Amino acid sequence: MKSWLPIPPRSHFSLLNIPFGVISSKDKHAHRPAIAIGEHILDLDAFATGGGFSKAANVSSEHAKAFSQPTPNAFAELGRPVHRAVRSYLQEIFLNDTPHPDVLKDNESLRKAALRPISEVSMHLPFAIGDYTDFFAGRNHAHNVGVLFRGPANALQPNYSHLPVAYHGRASSVVVSGTPLRRPWGQALPAPGATEPVFRPCARLDIELEMGMFISKPNDLGSPASVKDADEHIFGYVLMNDWSARDIQQWEYVPLGPFNAKNFGTTISAWVVLADALEPFRTKGLENEVQLQKYLQESRSDNVLDIKLEVSLAPSEGEKSTITRTSARNLLWSWPQMVAHHSISGCNLCAGDLLGSGTISGDEAGTVGCHKFVYTPPPRVPTRFLPNTSFSSTYHNFSKWRPKYMLFALE
Repeated sequence: MKSWLPIPPRSHFSLLNIPFGVISSKDKHAHRPAIAIGEHILDLDAFATGGGFSKAANVSSEHAKAFSQPTPNAFAELGRPVHRAVRSYLQEIFLNDTPHPDVLKDNESLRKAALRPISEVSMHLPFAIGDYTDFFAGRNHAHNVGVLFRGPANALQPNYSHLPVAYHGRASSVVVSGTPLRRPWGQALPAPGATEPVFRPCARLDIELEMGMFISKPNDLGSPASVKDADEHIFGYVLMNDWSARDIQQWEYVPLGPFNAKNFGTTISAWVVLADALEPFRTKGLENEVQLQKYLQESRSDNVLDIKLEVSLAPSEGEKSTITRTSARNLLWSWPQMVAHHSISGCNLCAGDLLGSGTISGDEAGTVGCHKFVYTPPPRVPTRFLPNTSFSSTYHNFSKWRPKYMLFALE
């Protein structure tokens, strides 16, 4: 798909993408929805106000009013057919041979009002997040954790293959990529074998490479979303880093799980990639050997996404290096199954709710999605970060770092 707007060949924001986010600018401080296209953004509020959707057959004026809101929550709630229609129309608008050149291509006043370089705007959280739930769907990661605590024979808990395990996170501390986070303080055991905790800054701050998903169409309280219809409740996806204070977590997690070890910050990417844009990346998920309950049984086998994921690290001293590579296909549970399980109790999911996949790790060297296994004394699980990186020789000083992490999703 060629565009009349110059788009760099390796741009993440091609016409095949059209991700949604929230921007502000020096001349207009109000937050508003936008899409990314090449090295530019299209201000959807300005575009809609200027009649940009006037030629869209399947996008009504009422639909377009959703872009006057500070976040895409109202747009998300309109449902996937509207998302699909808007994305398709915006692709048409930017095509080199667009059927509607008068809308934007040849409309200088609207281009000036709505189209600007991405370098001129600030990015914000892409949704108003009402609730956040983090799943544990990465089986390789779950197995690795289980080996450390219970040994290989009992690595996975009996319930793991029967339901998507999850816990409720803290929506208030979800932040957009680039937001600095304060190193958390908490109680932790000062040394192996210690029985009394000390109060200190976290000495084992960890990352967790995840994908996040935003809910679009809500379900009513008491009315579960079925697994066959769950795709209609999915707006799109982000990259996610669920920061974890491992030493604090180790002391506090019994019996109810992590608390302060997880509530201080979760970072997500600024742009949400629509579910339709990732349809070509569907693939078969990991095999589940148990007979699932009917409410979790899916009709299609290509139920997860084969998205290549990378983590790079730039320590305060040293060069940036890629420390892990994996794929989003390393999930035992699909997003529709997560939606179905989350709502089967009657829980109502709302537009803008965030669901995390859980840490995504592969089963080979260089594919782990967190540091936990580097910190753990031998015997360790056999998955490691990629060799010959600055991380491999300096991780033991991690408590003194001010590191910068970069998470990437690749074609």
